[in-house]
Amino acid sequence: MEQHHYFVIARAIHVLGVVLWIGGVAFVTTVLIPAVKQLASPEERLQLFEQLESKFSFQAKFITLATGISGYVMLDIINGWDRYLYPQFWWMHLMTLVWGIFTLVLFVLEPLFLHQWFHKKAAQDSEKTFRIVHIMHIFLLSLSLIAVAGATAGSHGYTFIYG
Repeated sequence: MEQHHYFVIARAIHVLGVVLWIGGVAFVTTVLIPAVKQLASPEERLQLFEQLESKFSFQAKFITLATGISGYVMLDIINGWDRYLYPQFWWMHLMTLVWGIFTLVLFVLEPLFLHQWFHKKAAQDSEKTFRIVHIMHIFLLSLSLIAVAGATAGSHGYTFIYG
């Protein structure tokens, strides 16, 4: 198979991965957390959030890996590594940063301490803990959506640089 075909397959995997990954983050941020915050009992909040988010955790890890690998393959096929040297490709820097943050959280920070921290803090002050978690999700979703918009325009030739 010629490189063009590999690139098309990698791009399809990448776009599907981003849709599922960031769509899941959007659901957690705009639907799940607000709904869970409205539950009266702090125990119910924690139990429901953990139950539902744990279902998404494996999916998020798998999709994050698939998205990162497919992004790497696309860059390698087009030998686009030098794009990181130019500010007009800021969206690539942001995509990589967002991917790096999620990968770090999902594969390192969450297993090491974030999961335990969340349980401890939610037991102490459920309202405050869910507010903090919600703010963090809003921030990450916002960065993600900026990256998606920038990558969509940038990968179709828009340079974001005038003059």
